[in-house]
Amino acid sequence: MKTKQLKNPAKFSNAFYLCVFTMLVFSFGLTAMVYADTAKKIDAGADEVMVRFYKQVKDAKQFARKSKALLIMPNVVKVGLLVGGEYGRGALRIDGKTVGYYNVVSGSFGAQIGAEAKDWVIAFMTDAALKKFRESKGWEAGVDGNVALVTTGGGDSGTSRNADGDIIGFVFDVKGLFVDVSFKGAKFTKLDVSK
Repeated sequence: MKTKQLKNPAKFSNAFYLCVFTMLVFSFGLTAMVYADTAKKIDAGADEVMVRFYKQVKDAKQFARKSKALLIMPNVVKVGLLVGGEYGRGALRIDGKTVGYYNVVSGSFGAQIGAEAKDWVIAFMTDAALKKFRESKGWEAGVDGNVALVTTGGGDSGTSRNADGDIIGFVFDVKGLFVDVSFKGAKFTKLDVSK
């Protein structure tokens, strides 16, 4: 059996290194954003997300009242060029009051190109699920807890009526080129931010 060789390995190598370089620059940029943000900025972003959440997701207010806590992540950014990265930061709120700040990071490999930003609201529906999240040093979706996904878009309003599970995640206000939405592999870490 003959194996197919690349016609120009140097071109492939250059493209690969360009992708790696792009992701490194993106990662350093995200790190700078983490340290630049203050609690006040994160809370302001979370407030804006909740306004959009109540407008775009049907029954969102009733759903929010039933939850034990909401993790509100404004403008989670995803960029991909063969290697993909996703990043965001937000506030964990209990009874409408912020009790902590978190970032989310995830990576992926495969055929992908583009960028997007979207809002996440992750609802903890049980005390046990919330406790595990808050006590974790690095909580990973799909490993430390499963997140039931509810998406909105395309002119349709999302609804919380069909949402079921200990942890339910809403993705909405998507801006960009990617069409795949998933929480799997997203790792959440508590942030120490300035006031």
